[in-house]
Amino acid sequence: MHSLPVFLRLTGRPVILTGDGEAADAKRRLLERAGAVIVGEEDKRARIAIVSDGDVATAERLRARGVLVNATDNPDLCDFTLPAIVDRDPVLIAIGTGGASAGLAKALRQRLEALLPARLGELAQALFAARGAIKARWADAGARRRGIDAGLAPGGTIDPLRADAVDALAGWLAADGQVEGSRLVAIALLSGDPDDLTLRAARLLGEADRIYHPASVPAVILDRARADAARIVADVPPDDPCEGLSLWVTLDGSMA
Repeated sequence: MHSLPVFLRLTGRPVILTGDGEAADAKRRLLERAGAVIVGEEDKRARIAIVSDGDVATAERLRARGVLVNATDNPDLCDFTLPAIVDRDPVLIAIGTGGASAGLAKALRQRLEALLPARLGELAQALFAARGAIKARWADAGARRRGIDAGLAPGGTIDPLRADAVDALAGWLAADGQVEGSRLVAIALLSGDPDDLTLRAARLLGEADRIYHPASVPAVILDRARADAARIVADVPPDDPCEGLSLWVTLDGSMA
C-alpha cells in the first residue's frame, strides 16, 4: 500500500487551512463536518494542515515544523491525501488513489452511493445496540463471528445491501439457524493475479479463519484474506481442520 488508510478524529482539534476560493471553501466544509477547529498558519498547536492552493512555500514551511500537510494538486508535497467519501454515518467509506486521479475516486464514490442503502448507518447502530443479545446467543467468540458473517453474507438475513436489513435484525437474532461447524474448502486459483479471483474465492478468503497454502501462492492473493486469519504454509491440506472455516489454496487446484 502506498498509504495507510486511517479515520482521524478531529472534533475540537485545530487544523490549519490556507488559501482562498472554491477549493478552500470545499475543504472548510469537510473539516467542519468532521468537527475540526479551523485555524491559520500561525497557530502552533495544529499538527495537520491543508494548503488548498497547493502553494509550495507554505507547504514546505509547515512541513519543516513537523505539520502533516495536504497540498491540493501537489501530490509530492502531500503527507496525506483526502479521499472521496461515502457517508452513511456511522459507516464511512473512503476511496483514495494516492492523488493519482480525483476523477476516478469520484466515479467510484458515485457507484457506491447508488449501491449502498440509505439506512446502512441504521444497521450499524442497531448491531452496536444488539451486542449484548449477540453475545448471549453466541457465547463463543468464534461462533459469534461466524454467525455474524452468515447473517451479513450476500443473501443473508441482514445482508447490508438489503434496504430493509435493519428491520430484519430482530428476526435474525431470534432465528434457530445453526452456524456451520468445522469445514475445509479447496480453492483452485486461476492465476497469481488477485483480479482473477472468482466472487466465491474472494468471499471465502474474506471469511476464513485460517488458510493453508503451498509457498508458491503469492502474497497478493493472501492479502485479500481477513487480516486476523492465520496463514499456514503447507505442502498438503490438513487431515483434520480446526474449528471454523479453513481453506486449502493452490495455484493448480490439487489437494495433494
